[in-house]
Amino acid sequence: MPIIATAAPTVAPGIPVAAPLPLAAPVVRSYADAVAKSASAVVNIYADVVVAQRNRQPELESFFGDRWPSVQQRVESSLGSGVLWDAQGHVVTNNHVIDNARKINLQLADGRIADAQVVGKDPESDLAVLRVKLDKLPVMSLGRSDKLRVGDVALAIGNPYGLQQSVTHGIVSYIGREMGLSIFESYIQTDAAINPGSSGGALINAEGELIGINTAILGQNAGAEGIGFAIPVDMVRGIVEQILKYGHVRRGWLGVNSLGVSPERARELGIGDNVGAELIEVYADSPAARAGLKVGDVILALNGVTMHDQREAMSHVAALAPGRLLRVQGRRGKEVIDVRVKVEER
Repeated sequence: MPIIATAAPTVAPGIPVAAPLPLAAPVVRSYADAVAKSASAVVNIYADVVVAQRNRQPELESFFGDRWPSVQQRVESSLGSGVLWDAQGHVVTNNHVIDNARKINLQLADGRIADAQVVGKDPESDLAVLRVKLDKLPVMSLGRSDKLRVGDVALAIGNPYGLQQSVTHGIVSYIGREMGLSIFESYIQTDAAINPGSSGGALINAEGELIGINTAILGQNAGAEGIGFAIPVDMVRGIVEQILKYGHVRRGWLGVNSLGVSPERARELGIGDNVGAELIEVYADSPAARAGLKVGDVILALNGVTMHDQREAMSHVAALAPGRLLRVQGRRGKEVIDVRVKVEER
């Protein structure tokens, strides 16, 4: 084929040549490599879950009295997903997937099926660790959630409605979302579809590394679409380490209940907005009570770190090992308080 030569553009004397436009970023046309790296470490979970239900039959209740079982139990099948965490066969999933299960089976991507045993559960974060006794297990590559940015690619892998090894694509929509679903939460929000059966599955990045454990969706009955939530892998990592070491999660505890400080209360105390946690309850003989903290005290800082609300304060305390001394700074009316509290296990 002949090559057609074109003349170089000419520019009139004295007119500067325009700088070339920057090249556009390359378009990613496939995430198949990321999926191939991680999908084999995502398992399907089938659990036989014991469910309690009311057994109301008034005519029989009146005849049998206390001998009539007003609550009966039945067994339901539960679908979920999990992530192979290490070569020893530990699997991470959501607690709600296997809670009250009397039997748990796992199916690997290669078709192998095996029974799984519960190593430990943490309902307060909705995580659980299982173990399966199989050889030559694929293991998930762990990423970091503290480096995530809104707009980063997110791929969800799971077992929605029993459709094994399903992959959905989206982005990170928000970081640090609190929804009131668990006591300790700081979710990654994503628009990658997470459907029933995907709970406990993997949220991965474009490199095929785990960045979260898929946990919940905002229900479509609320008119929502594309709003899912995953537990960040950095939180998962710490919880799994404790479960493997202790069988449960050890968290610090002061023995208080608190609320965020209202704008009116903040003005009354002369503190800034969106800062502090006001104690509304101090348990008797708790670490807080022994340190002299009282209802109405406002915690402003823990170990020198400013607390912006009650959830931040609770999470800060929970992250401390039992036995640690905690410096609590705050206000009691116009009086400044600064006390040391010995943290106990929650």
